[in-house]
Amino acid sequence: MARYAVRRLLLIVPTLLGMSVLIFAMVRLLPGDVVDAMFTGEAGATAGAKQAVRRALGLTDPLPVQYVKFVGGVATGALGQSLTSGEPVSTIMARAVPITVELAALAAVTATAVGLPLGVVSAVKPNTALDFAARVGGLIGLSIPNFWFATLALLVTSVYLRWIPPVTWIPPWQDLPENLAQMAIPALAIGVYLMATVMRMTRASMLEVLRQDYIRTARAKGAPSRTVMFRHALRNSLIPVITVIGFQVGTLIGGATIVEVIFGLPGIGYTLVQAIFARDYTVIEVAALFLALVFVLINLLVDLLYGLLDPRIEQA
Repeated sequence: MARYAVRRLLLIVPTLLGMSVLIFAMVRLLPGDVVDAMFTGEAGATAGAKQAVRRALGLTDPLPVQYVKFVGGVATGALGQSLTSGEPVSTIMARAVPITVELAALAAVTATAVGLPLGVVSAVKPNTALDFAARVGGLIGLSIPNFWFATLALLVTSVYLRWIPPVTWIPPWQDLPENLAQMAIPALAIGVYLMATVMRMTRASMLEVLRQDYIRTARAKGAPSRTVMFRHALRNSLIPVITVIGFQVGTLIGGATIVEVIFGLPGIGYTLVQAIFARDYTVIEVAALFLALVFVLINLLVDLLYGLLDPRIEQA
């Protein structure tokens, strides 16, 4: 397992290099640049003045030179400064990352804690009223867009409950109850889809495993139902569930943008959207590369969990 983990870690480097090239190229393909965004509405701005600003920001350097500066800065931890505000990008990321990570973590934990037991119960008692209710709920969860759920939840809490989330983010280490109250609705909004996905995947996987010969053999030997269900059936059905959860957690971090904008949470998604509007290249590149790194690390964690759930995978 250690050798496998080291090999996967080494593969992160070329993966991120490829992603950095793609991100750099896509950012430069955006129409206009940060200077055009700065001088929007200023009719008196001359082409010479704009070119001088571009030269001061280093945007007139050849693209390969700009790319090398970007990669070198990321490799050394010198992420540069925002082209619009002049604030260090490391400070911006340090402020935004905890918000998005907490939001995605709360959504993933809630979705797994609810969806996994529902899927198990639905598989153990198929074609019952509980199974029917769980499947209908799963279909509804898959059909509800997170931005619609977030908007509706915000309207209900503000109009009927007379409660509006705080405008500024409250860190959990300052006031945990207020922080959870602020993050509960956004986390639920982005976690509903994952909850439904986990429930349906757990149910389908459990039903397949329960039909296997070794399950019938364990029951024929007189093994307790609890042992058969949790030690044999559930553990062997978790591999596809873990795969879905790992993929969706990465999607949650990247897909929380709309919910962050709706609730005014200045996380990674919110910061990335604002940087795209302002054509702030340095912030866009670092934020996008961070999201790519999250996906890679989560996939690595999922692969390592495979070996814990099924030792045969590690041996292979």
